[in-house]
Amino acid sequence: MEAYLSYSQEVMEAKEKGLPIVALESTIISHGMPYPQNVQTAREVEEIIRENGAVPATIAIIDGKIKIGLSDEELEMFGNAQGVAKASRRDLGYLLATKKLGATTVAATMICAELAGIELFVTGGIGGVHRGAETTMDVSADLEELAMTNVAVVCAGAKSILDIGLTLEYLETKGVPVIGYGTDMLPAFYTRDSEFNVNFRVDSPEQVANMMRAKWDLGLRGGAVIANPIPQEDAMETAFINEIIEKALAEAEEKGIAGKEVTPFMLGKVKELTEGKSLDANIALVKNNARIGAAIAVALNK
Repeated sequence: MEAYLSYSQEVMEAKEKGLPIVALESTIISHGMPYPQNVQTAREVEEIIRENGAVPATIAIIDGKIKIGLSDEELEMFGNAQGVAKASRRDLGYLLATKKLGATTVAATMICAELAGIELFVTGGIGGVHRGAETTMDVSADLEELAMTNVAVVCAGAKSILDIGLTLEYLETKGVPVIGYGTDMLPAFYTRDSEFNVNFRVDSPEQVANMMRAKWDLGLRGGAVIANPIPQEDAMETAFINEIIEKALAEAEEKGIAGKEVTPFMLGKVKELTEGKSLDANIALVKNNARIGAAIAVALNK
């Protein structure tokens, strides 16, 4: 296994010194944002993690290796590269064997983080059960991964393009705790709330760390969703964003877009219809998650 892992200098030193490390995904760079905002945001997010006492490890598949931490050059190359594969659990073996470029989704980042001994991962929003899944069976692999991989995931809830109710039902069946960070209500990515409650509310990084440690000490496999709402000043109006999502979903259906193409299409469409405001919100919530995630990683490390 170790033969497939390649650590950046910074992450290698952090491991040797026993410092807290925060995993970051790479689909946000390749599929989530346009260049150059993607590279700039990735660098700023890494910097926020450093400022808050932890070490960032952006994860990607490059040249037959799982890179745990990217150099500046690798980040730049990745942000610019064409035809980067979106890598989930099923794709890892193929991408490593063929030495193709792969951007890790939430599921793949969790797998790679666990292989590298990293317990905490910061992302924007998790995947989930897509609307209409009762007929399409379109359920993100992220949920299955949360059920079996020991990594805590800090996010701004589930993307509001999903069926949030069914996503919560699925997580409950799989025994995955959904924790609200300073909130009783599950945030829905662009907005601070939804009509759904979280399972537990916590108000400090130490509470999250203690809960995760107790869960894992008991041998209860799987991660947790740590739902951290977008800051008030960056949040979007619920009615406004929901109307736009409905429009974008209708267009996706018309065009026959399905499977893992849905999310990138939806994010692009929502950005277009909100005149770029959704991208600003996306960047703000990831940075906010990085702050909280670094604090939790520090507490877990104690």
